[in-house]
Amino acid sequence: MKLKWLGWKYALLIIGLVVMTFMVMDFNSRMSELRRLRDERDVVAEQATNLVMTQSHLETQIAYATSEQAVLEWAYQEGRMTREGDILIVPLPPGEATTFATVDVTPTAEVVSPWRIWWALFFDR
Repeated sequence: MKLKWLGWKYALLIIGLVVMTFMVMDFNSRMSELRRLRDERDVVAEQATNLVMTQSHLETQIAYATSEQAVLEWAYQEGRMTREGDILIVPLPPGEATTFATVDVTPTAEVVSPWRIWWALFFDR
């Protein structure tokens, strides 16, 4: 009778150890999944922050581009427009600009004798 009781104790102990092993393995896989998801969350949060900053920057640019100051700045600098009383001055290049002669250099092929070609093939490195 005593041996049967010992057998059941050991069987229950082994079953308990197997169940605990599976629970530890499941816990380990869940922890690695949690770590992966946290890393992914950090990446997505950084991307979202960058997008919000980009949106803010673009909204600032839109606000400036639609302002009267930006229109006046463009009109004076790039549009070459003037207001009443302003005098438009456009610099012109000088009438007689110094020109430089261009020389076309055409490379000429050097004639090499066949024995020099063979010599170079066998003995030069």
